[in-house]
Amino acid sequence: MPTPKQMEKLASKPSRPPEPATPTPSPTDDLPEAYWDSIIRDPRGQIRTGVPIQQRRLSEIPRHVLRVSCRRCDRIVEIRTVDAVRIYGQHAVWKDVGMKLLDNGCQERTGRLEEDACWPSFETN
Repeated sequence: MPTPKQMEKLASKPSRPPEPATPTPSPTDDLPEAYWDSIIRDPRGQIRTGVPIQQRRLSEIPRHVLRVSCRRCDRIVEIRTVDAVRIYGQHAVWKDVGMKLLDNGCQERTGRLEEDACWPSFETN
């Protein structure tokens, strides 16, 4: 067991050399180029740069199952891409097909004709 004098001596000495201080960036500083390069090269970012899913033609959608849901009544309608192409044609736009699938009107009725339509949310599965 070290003596109290030895313990004080050990406590006064740094156990490892101090690390050089790196300046922390402020919120107004520009982000480094390496940061932006990593964002551009990230494959998850590629999904957002293309055409939105609701504006694509059925032949351009690589997913097997297409899903459209109503934001008001939470009704969900799914259709396989192959079936949608067979019924509506390969050049049909997914937004138009999704609106036809939800065409019966919303399950949550207000009584006013202009408000009784579904509010579509287009998804892929």
